[in-house]
Amino acid sequence: MAAQPLKGILATVGDTPLVELERLSADLGLRVLAKIEKFNPGGSIKDRSALSMLREAVRTGEVVPGRTTVIESSSGNLAIGIAHICRYLGVRFVCVVDARTTEQNLAILRAYGAEVEVVTEPDPVSGDYLPRRLRRVAELAAAVPDSYVPGQYDNPFNPRAHLRTMREIDEALDGAVDYLFCAAGTTGTLGGCAAYVREHALPTTVVAVDAVGSRLFGSPVTCPRLIPGHGAAVVPALLDPAAADRVVHVGDLESVVGCRRLVDREAVLAGGSSGALVAALEKLAPELPAGSCCVLILPDGGDRYLDTIYSDAWVGRHFGDVAHLWSGPAAPDTARTPPATTVTGPATTATTAMPTQRRAPLVDHRTW
Repeated sequence: MAAQPLKGILATVGDTPLVELERLSADLGLRVLAKIEKFNPGGSIKDRSALSMLREAVRTGEVVPGRTTVIESSSGNLAIGIAHICRYLGVRFVCVVDARTTEQNLAILRAYGAEVEVVTEPDPVSGDYLPRRLRRVAELAAAVPDSYVPGQYDNPFNPRAHLRTMREIDEALDGAVDYLFCAAGTTGTLGGCAAYVREHALPTTVVAVDAVGSRLFGSPVTCPRLIPGHGAAVVPALLDPAAADRVVHVGDLESVVGCRRLVDREAVLAGGSSGALVAALEKLAPELPAGSCCVLILPDGGDRYLDTIYSDAWVGRHFGDVAHLWSGPAAPDTARTPPATTVTGPATTATTAMPTQRRAPLVDHRTW
């Protein structure tokens, strides 16, 4: 089937702003920029993945408006991205979420017409909700005729969406990106951006930011995680350990401190994984060459975390009186876990440069 032009609200996915974070830059002696993905129409970077996966499914006939039911597991942002696209296309969407999904996200999903199933009990082995969500998706897919599961953890069109994400950054900075910080969950953003960096031989060190307690990159400890968006209890099929040149593990409290510092210093209200990126940058900053250009891909906004990360009462219940941390250096997550660690990734160290030869640009992304 021939590609069709993007239409309506779907044409606004991508081309998000790249913003200079001047105060953080001054604090750290680095040039720090943020790719602010909350400006996608569904409010997060997951709009890119959702559009990429569903566009391909429509092209191949796996998704047919008026006939197909899309079924997927998500902790929030991908669900909203898919719900938004399915509403535009006229496709039924059943989403499996879990007890950590906020009431605001549930309300957004229902406003888009999604049917929501909430998994209320975690997997007894891992202690995480994801394994049970995935099992429930499989059960529904077996029971619902003409169903389609995008499968964000193994669908190659998830990382493929982020060839464009990195291209936008590359073109805005003319290839002068020394360090790229990506939150790792499905590893779609990480994999797609790393693939672009390698294809175009950019001199960019790719830093994966994982959660303490995650199974992705060998967390130093096993523990429950409060903040969704980075880390995973199941190792995704998409994970390529070589995609990351460096890996930084960040704990829940460190993510909260990073979020609060981001809004305090830059007036950027961002989600939990964005705070993890700020914490990871602060961990690495002492060993980075002065003036290095560091880009953080901020996956979503903080408006969906007002009852958690930005609630003093919630923070106090889980971490105690930690308000003094907002304006100082990032603190280790000692309230819940041992300090997060920085480890060298499987590819190169942070100081390894790559050749600067450039290749031809990717195909035009503005086609359906």
